[in-house]
Amino acid sequence: MSRLPWYMYRKEWYTSVPDGLQRPRLTQKSNSDDLLQREVSFNCPDLLRRNLTVAELGLSPVAGRAGPRRSQGTGSSPSDRGGFLHESQTPRAVGDTGGRRGGVRALKFVGEVVLEPCRGIAVEFLSLTDRGDDPEMFGPEDPNWKFGSEPTITVETSVPFTGHKIDPPSRSVETTPSELLSFFREMSLMRRMEIAADSLYKSKLIRGFCHLYDGQEAVAIGLETSITKKDAIITAYRDHCIYLARGGTLVEAFSELMGRRAGCSKGKGGSMHFYKKDSGFFGGHGIVGAQVPLGCGLAFAQKYLKEGTVTFSLYGDGAANQGQLFEALNISALWDLPAILVCENNHYGMGTAEWRAAKSPAYYKRGDYVPGLKVDGMDVLAVKQAAKFAKEYALKNGPMILEMDTYRYHGHSMSDPGSTYRTRDEISGVRQERDPIERVRKLIFSHELATASELKDIEKEVRKEVDDAIAEAKESPMPDPSELFTNVFVKGFGVEVSRNTCMSFGADRKEVKAILP
Repeated sequence: MSRLPWYMYRKEWYTSVPDGLQRPRLTQKSNSDDLLQREVSFNCPDLLRRNLTVAELGLSPVAGRAGPRRSQGTGSSPSDRGGFLHESQTPRAVGDTGGRRGGVRALKFVGEVVLEPCRGIAVEFLSLTDRGDDPEMFGPEDPNWKFGSEPTITVETSVPFTGHKIDPPSRSVETTPSELLSFFREMSLMRRMEIAADSLYKSKLIRGFCHLYDGQEAVAIGLETSITKKDAIITAYRDHCIYLARGGTLVEAFSELMGRRAGCSKGKGGSMHFYKKDSGFFGGHGIVGAQVPLGCGLAFAQKYLKEGTVTFSLYGDGAANQGQLFEALNISALWDLPAILVCENNHYGMGTAEWRAAKSPAYYKRGDYVPGLKVDGMDVLAVKQAAKFAKEYALKNGPMILEMDTYRYHGHSMSDPGSTYRTRDEISGVRQERDPIERVRKLIFSHELATASELKDIEKEVRKEVDDAIAEAKESPMPDPSELFTNVFVKGFGVEVSRNTCMSFGADRKEVKAILP
């Protein structure tokens, strides 16, 4: 019999009661078959006039196991993903509450908890039984647990961190049920977006260069989990998923890929030039390695302005031999800038294996006097731990290098089949042993946070979300030709664009006039 975690039976009800509700009155009834049923009654004058949401009740969006089980005939909310209550969800009615009185019914069987939320209220961490005669039935108590808080799960990273001139962080990483489910959903969304981009490219709806990120999703999500939108990220041309992690939308992403006006760069950047300045994403850049000095410049600004933030400059193993990278790292170390250089080592620079391009492929040691850390970039929790560790270090001491050991499933770009310089067995082997999404799926199963069918439902939702975004992006018009003359000069530096226009090749062209000091 599996041990039930302590939060599933702790003897505590509400630490606070929502406005309009009186403190619940508890009645207890004993039944046979090791069943203990407790009923709660409450008064709410507005109960029949409106439904209280989970957010209004101040409840956490997580319950034991896969969250509140759906009972027959109760229906479910569209936002009830993976069995978890979300803030937007309205609790469902269970039977006739009658008049102004509502009830919450909870049934507890040995080995399983069934929670049935009634109209106007939802119950999650509900005390259902004493420890009983068999203490081995339940997990250990958590003295820090409070009602409405989410249980913490401690997971050990897949492989140890390896440090250079620094002691590595602990392999034990704390996470929560909702975070693991969020990881699964967000990485699945990224994976589906890139697969759809492949199809759009082959249909000639995406033109020019297109570099896909599938396989490397754990890096994007793990980094984002440990930082804020005030921290900066800058990367190369494999930028779609970084943009999504920074808060970009699917519609903006697909619009930009197809060169439409609704794109994040107004359809002018395409696949390699996604930006979201308001979320600290300073773009994808098409010149190999050129983004690293820019990232160190961002870190200089952060220190100069005393913002207390850091910059993550992402580059590939193919760019790791660029001279400008070492120049930028030198000045960052000289000035103790909060710059974190992240080498996404997917083991191939275009079609060249790392062992053919680098005498020393230990990229985390390339800083010499700058400390480095090698991370399993296919383990989202390891990336999360490393990013948190690096940020804390950089704010106090200066630059640091993170080498993310990752892998890309597609070729370098859409013009590269990706199978001429590596075997299909190699690719399938990584998928089977190290795939970041499958690793999270296994964690979810091992902690009984969701069932296989619930995760399948999430994947179906993701597929529909991507399909809907593509359909909406296709409706966006192409940019007006006049957009060629916008976003060219920085405002306020003595350069202006005149309103005088002339006709050339059938399109309006604006005259650009520079006012020199």
